[in-house]
Amino acid sequence: MITITLPLEIEGQLLKEARQQGTTPELLALACLRKRFTSGKKQAPGDKEPSLFDLLSDHIGVIDGTTEALSENCGQRFSDGLLEQRERS
Repeated sequence: MITITLPLEIEGQLLKEARQQGTTPELLALACLRKRFTSGKKQAPGDKEPSLFDLLSDHIGVIDGTTEALSENCGQRFSDGLLEQRERS
C-alpha cells in the first residue's frame, strides 16, 4: 500500500469533484488511477471485481431525465399497452 501526499490545489479539486459525484475523495482518486494505469490490462487474481457503479461512474448524471414518474403503475401501463396493441391488430 502506498500513501500519497497531495498538493493543496489537487486536494481541493479532488474534494470538490468527489462531492459533485457523490463519492469519497479516496474512491475517486482510486478510480482515476485505475483508469489511467490499468486500461486494457487484466485484473490481478486477488483484485476485487469492479461494481456497476465503478463501471458507470463517469456517465452518472450526464443525461437529464424526465419528470414523468415512469416507474409508477407499471403493471397497469403494460396491460393498457397490450390491450391497445391487440386492438390495432
